[in-house]
Amino acid sequence: MKINPKQFEAVLALPGNKRFEHFVKVVVDRETAWGLYEGGWALAADDVGTPVFPLWPAEEYARACATNEWSAYQPRSIELSRLTSELLPRLRDDGVLPGVFFTPTSQGVTPSVDVLLAALDAESAKY
Repeated sequence: MKINPKQFEAVLALPGNKRFEHFVKVVVDRETAWGLYEGGWALAADDVGTPVFPLWPAEEYARACATNEWSAYQPRSIELSRLTSELLPRLRDDGVLPGVFFTPTSQGVTPSVDVLLAALDAESAKY
């Protein structure tokens, strides 16, 4: 599903907490999240050096962030079921935070794995 340019810019301009809400709704609705991959998944770090796994609600947003150190990375989809049953639990075990919806100009929200799982579960319960 293509995102029109006005919607793309409007969503990117949202504050972090609103992008988080958008991420949860879109990922549950489409049953897919997106990361960046090039021989391994793209990682970042928060302000204190904790590793962060960036996630986006759509390919277009991930692609917009494939710049600088991530310029060789390509968007790769992650099925919602795999995200919740495999990836997020592994991130928790490894001490990595999910980075929800980075933009080209700002870092994403970095909730705990449990907070993100709870938000995804709550949204899924609406379906």
